[in-house]
Formats: sequence, structure tokens, C-alpha cells
Amino acid sequence: MTGPELLPTRARYAADEPIVLEVRGTDRPGTVIVRHLGDEVLRARHGGGDTIVLGWLPIGGYGVDFVADDGTALRTAVDVAGYAGARLRYGFVVDYSPGRDLAGVADTVRRLHLDGVQFYDWAYRHADLMGGGAEYRDALDQPISLATVRALVQTVQNAGSRALGYAAVYAVGPAEWGDWSHRALLTASGAPYGLGDFLFLVDPAAPDWRESFTGQLARATAELGFDGFHLDQYGYPKRAVRPDGEVVDVAESFGAVIRSVRDRLPESTLVFNNVNDFPTWLTATAPQDAVYIEVWDPQLTLGSLARVVSRARDLAGDTPVAIAAYQHVYDSAPAEAADRATALTMATLYSHGATQLLAGEADRILVDPYYVRNHVVEASTAALLKRWYDFLVEHDEVLLDPAIVDVTGSYAGAYNDDCDVSFRGVAVTEEARAGSVWRRITAAGDRLVVHLINLRGQDDELWDAPRRDPVPPGPGTLRFRRVGVGVPRVRAADPDAAGRLIELPVELDGDWATATLPDFTLWLMVVIDPVPEPTEMRELP
Repeated sequence: MTGPELLPTRARYAADEPIVLEVRGTDRPGTVIVRHLGDEVLRARHGGGDTIVLGWLPIGGYGVDFVADDGTALRTAVDVAGYAGARLRYGFVVDYSPGRDLAGVADTVRRLHLDGVQFYDWAYRHADLMGGGAEYRDALDQPISLATVRALVQTVQNAGSRALGYAAVYAVGPAEWGDWSHRALLTASGAPYGLGDFLFLVDPAAPDWRESFTGQLARATAELGFDGFHLDQYGYPKRAVRPDGEVVDVAESFGAVIRSVRDRLPESTLVFNNVNDFPTWLTATAPQDAVYIEVWDPQLTLGSLARVVSRARDLAGDTPVAIAAYQHVYDSAPAEAADRATALTMATLYSHGATQLLAGEADRILVDPYYVRNHVVEASTAALLKRWYDFLVEHDEVLLDPAIVDVTGSYAGAYNDDCDVSFRGVAVTEEARAGSVWRRITAAGDRLVVHLINLRGQDDELWDAPRRDPVPPGPGTLRFRRVGVGVPRVRAADPDAAGRLIELPVELDGDWATATLPDFTLWLMVVIDPVPEPTEMRELP
């Protein structure tokens, strides 16, 4: 990015780490304001220069504003986490060529608060990860230098993130196939499953394969310094036969190989790819560190994304949920239309409690499952990502906390009459529907959080298609049931406006309270504290 910028020195801070910010593009003095869920928790003068030391902050997400005396206004966010695996804001790298520049990767990790980075296709071969020597060409002829891999691992770690090496759990190339064909997964006609003649698939639970695979991961950890691994598969087959006649339930085999990797690498971060939700129902409770799902047809709509995340969260417990939703739309549409598609995808995932694998390298986003075929972002996309990733971190506890539950069906509607919104002449729906405002209500502890996603002006609900200019719904009315005698508190935040929670006036109407909601373009998040600060209760006569 060009121009003045405020960057945290780390994507994630531990609770005992002092928070330090870098100021770029201006050395003027000014005022720093730190907010937690919109409430100011720290205000300080910055005397000038390129470093601001904030000191220690409690666990949580924070928004930080710096206003220089010359009027320059900069924003960022800060994540203070209780432990490294609390969330997975996932990114990627793909370039391991000798002598490549590393600074841009570090900036992306810090700018977007990426606390996990997938090292895609770093290995020599799928079944021989470390067999290429110090420098080699990978299976698709990309240049790899292990010195660069090590340097990138260190760069990512120094920026407060985790470096996860890519490894397919059951893929074997032609050169190694002779050693592993006895473990092949076969079709009904006896041919090995694979990717054309490029890769062939083996039973990942076969004992000799597991021993080889986990040993290679252990060696890569020791020699390259990886914090863990991204364990990949291709979504098929579901069931197959081995050459020895054994019928393989591949979902069970995936569970077995995950457990074997965990036994071999007990301290490593492990992320398994559930391709198109297969087999999330089994692997969500396996010993790994995220529930990660790569979505394809028929998961094509915003509503289907929401359902995938909701199913995953129901299974995940305290484990974070991340979705690989590749925005192919950038290859076929102007950046403006593609940016709107990405924003609606992020709004859907974030409001349902998941993150998106999308951004990485110095200036790239994913538009293809072969990550080397990525897309260089335009300025509008870079600005969008910064705003929305900051928003995600700043409002972490009302978005990603695993304890958040969906209460839409229990609170909204005439029968419940507990909490709802309305707009003049605009439909409000509980499902993603073109032409409407999609409403969802969650409970985050004692708070209610209302998510409003604007689909007015759209012809369909596809998440990976060019989006038309949205039609703002205009001001809305929030009405909810009061608790107690005091005045409840209502705040709203829009990632494309101020980016932080802003206080809204509340009016009392008998047992209910109302507030006028601001107009918005794509996503408005409304936070309700229905129980005011404790007050002295009068005694009933």
C-alpha cells in the first residue's frame, strides 16, 4: 500500500507482550485512541516518529486511531489472544524462489492480522517432501529454494503468525508410484483414483504410508521450522477398494491420518481440508486446530455458505472455523463488482462466526485452487481488505467467540416479539434473498447482535459472481423488549463507514425500546446491551 499507514508490529500479541505500532508516511506528533467495542480504553499523545508504544492490553480485540496534528487520520486493529490457536485468520504464500523479497509478506501478515499462513506447494514432491536438496523445481516446475522457505517461515513468525506447510495426505506422483501402488484407492473398474496422470491416491490410513508421511512432516518441522501443517485432500473418493481387496471408508482413513500426525507432532498446529464439507462430521472432533472447509458446487450461494459455517460451528466446540471461498470473480469482472462480491462473502462468513482464506503474499488474493494462479489486487481491493480485516479483529468477541449462538428464530417475528428490525418498503428476511435485507440475530453473552446484510439491487444470492451496485435500504427501526427499569444501550458499526461501534439514541416505549438505525451499503452490525448498568430497584407496594 502507498501513503501513510498505521501497522501493528505483530498479527497477534500474547497477553504478556507489549503492543507496538509502526507509523509510516508521517513523523508528525498526534493523538492515539484505543477502543474496545467502541469504548475508549486509552488515549495518549504521540510525540512523533515512526513508533508508538501502547504497552500491555487485556485479552481482546481493539481498534486504534491515530490522528496527527496535521490532520492525517490512520486506523488499525490489534489482537491480544489468550493462546495462538484461538482464531485462524488464514493467509498464504507461494513464491520460494531464491532471493525473493520478504518485506511485502511481513506487511500483509501484519496489515491483515493473519495469524496463520499456509506455505502452499513448498515441497519437492507430494510423497517425497524433502527429497529435492537445497534448490529444486517442484512437481509443477516452480523454482524452490529451501533457504527462502526457512527465511519466509522466520518472517511469518517474527510478524506474530504461524507458518503451516502444505502436505497432501494421500497423493503420490508418478516417480514414487511404484513404491505405493499396493496402497492405491481403486475405482470399481480397477483404475487408481487420481488427478489425471499427475497424481495418484493411496489409502491415507495404511500403516506404512502413515509412517512415511508423518516421518516426512517431522523432518520438515525440524529442518525448516514449520509451526504445523495444512493437511490437504481432494474431496474424493468417499469409498474405494485397495489392491488387497479391502474396502476403504476414506472419511475414517482421514481421521486416522490426522490422529497419527498429532501423535507424531503433538505441539504442531494442524489444519485439515474438508473439501466441500467432506467429512466435516468426522474430522471436526479430530485432534486438529481448526475446522477448515473448501467450498465448491453446490455450495454456491451466500445462504449455503451460512449453512456450511453453522454446521461446522455446531461440531467444532471451541475450535475456530475457516472457509476457503476462492473469489474467481476477479478473473472475469471489474474490481468494483468483484469487491462487492467479496464484501458480501466476508459479511456472510464473519456474521456467522467464520473467517475466509483469501489474502496472502504481498498483494494477492486467491482466485483458483492452484494458489500459484492468484490475482494481484487493485487499490480498491487492498483498501477493502484492510477495512474489513480490521473490523473483524476489532469486533472479535461479538463475531468469532465460539460461545455465540443464533437466536433469530427465538427472538424475531410477531410471535416472539423480542427483537426485530424494519425498513420502510424493504423486505427483511431470515434467509439470504435477493432484493431484501438479510437479518440474523445472535446472543454473545448478555448482548444481542443483529446482523443486517443488504442484498437490495442484486438479482441472485451467488457469492462468487459480479455484484451490482447495492441499493441502500435507508434508515431502519430497531425494536426490542426491555429488561429492567433502565435505558438499554444500542450501538452500530459499518466496516465501510466509521468501522467502529457508534452510540445510537434509544427511546423507551413501555416494555420495549426503539432506535433508529443508520443507512448502510452492505453490512450493518448492531450491538444491544439489553440490561443497563445496575440501578437501585424500587420495592413494589
